[in-house]
Amino acid sequence: MNNIFIDIDYQQVYKDGQKIGGDVFLLDRQDKGNVITATLSDGLGSGVKANVLASLTSHMANRFAFSEMDIVEASEIIMNTLPVDQEKGFSYSTLVVARISYAEDKSFINTRLVEYDNPESFRFSGADPVVWGRTAHTLNRNGAVKNEVVYSSSFNMHVGDRLIFFSDGVPMAGIVLGSKGYTGKARDAKSRHVMDRAASDRYMPKSDVSIYAREAADSWISPYSKEGWGEENVKQFIQEILEKEPGIASRDLTRKIVTQALRYDRYHPGDDITCAAVYVRRPRRTLIITGAPRNRESDSKLGEIVRGFDGKVIVCGGTTGKIVARELGKTVKPDNRKSGGLPPTSIIEGVDLVTEGMITLSAVTDRLSHKVLLKEMPDDPAKRIIEIIRNTDQVQLVVGTKINDETDDPVMAAKIGIRIPLIERMTQALRENYLKEVEIQYL
Repeated sequence: MNNIFIDIDYQQVYKDGQKIGGDVFLLDRQDKGNVITATLSDGLGSGVKANVLASLTSHMANRFAFSEMDIVEASEIIMNTLPVDQEKGFSYSTLVVARISYAEDKSFINTRLVEYDNPESFRFSGADPVVWGRTAHTLNRNGAVKNEVVYSSSFNMHVGDRLIFFSDGVPMAGIVLGSKGYTGKARDAKSRHVMDRAASDRYMPKSDVSIYAREAADSWISPYSKEGWGEENVKQFIQEILEKEPGIASRDLTRKIVTQALRYDRYHPGDDITCAAVYVRRPRRTLIITGAPRNRESDSKLGEIVRGFDGKVIVCGGTTGKIVARELGKTVKPDNRKSGGLPPTSIIEGVDLVTEGMITLSAVTDRLSHKVLLKEMPDDPAKRIIEIIRNTDQVQLVVGTKINDETDDPVMAAKIGIRIPLIERMTQALRENYLKEVEIQYL
């Protein structure tokens, strides 16, 4: 597996009163390749019309990003394809495209960045801002009513580096609803309704919005009421976060940025607010072992895998647990935690979680396949497995190929016989629904 991980995530809330966003963020990975594209587009206006413009722009840009077409030519094709807005007389949608690819030795990543009429993107190395050169390209677009310039750049990112970009709802936060010297309640009934709607519509869990809302004072004065938050102030805010939390995940960083912008808008956003972040770091790994090895000679190899693994270790299966415990020189002890309707867990010193095998993994696979939210799951072993997986980047599966000879139940024997297809289903769900890197090893 790759020894570096690309942590990409974003947060978004819609303009006050809208049920669909005019900002569109698109994340895509090249099939059987090491190329990832992250695209953000902000359509003219808000609501459905803006969403159509932004969706069309982002999907075309994403397709071109996987090709070798010249960036100026691709940008002109995109702009000429956009429909013309009848009110303003021109077609319009901003655009940021980050094309990310691994170096051959997987020691760093190369990023090709394209920016059109969007707030300036930021780069950081640790907590230090990075300044880099951009090349300006003037578009010769049909019927253009203004000079249109696309900026392109290419740079390498190493462990600890970040790229952050956002729609203008972030730097302009506070400019629409703010009024200098205004002091008011930040958590009145309507504000709570707006936060709840934003959380349910998209992407920032309601609990997270509420947590950050509670951190805000009941009354406050926005310092950016006339000119908005401003790009330099946003940069300084991000730098302060990175100084305090150098290892913060992209999900948490973008949530803090969006929440601060939302706060300056007094939880009534005057525009769609979207922020995306790319963070290069060492991967967090999880090892899942299920099933006894095909022959006893492989038991020692299984022990070596567990001892040498750098990350979380989960063992699924009673017989598997006994083998791992024996190879580690440990014992299997009962666990008194609640197990819901699933078989109970056990404890092996040096192993993070020990569960029953096929029944528990079936529940895990079903929930991953249907993208069930953690808060909607019962407190059982399957949820505990998923909690560990969700906080990891790379999942290594070691699958034993021996039929469990301790099982007398024919129904259970049939389930064990389909272990491999079950693992394949779980692998597919992890890759497609959660963009995890998964590797399977059979013993």
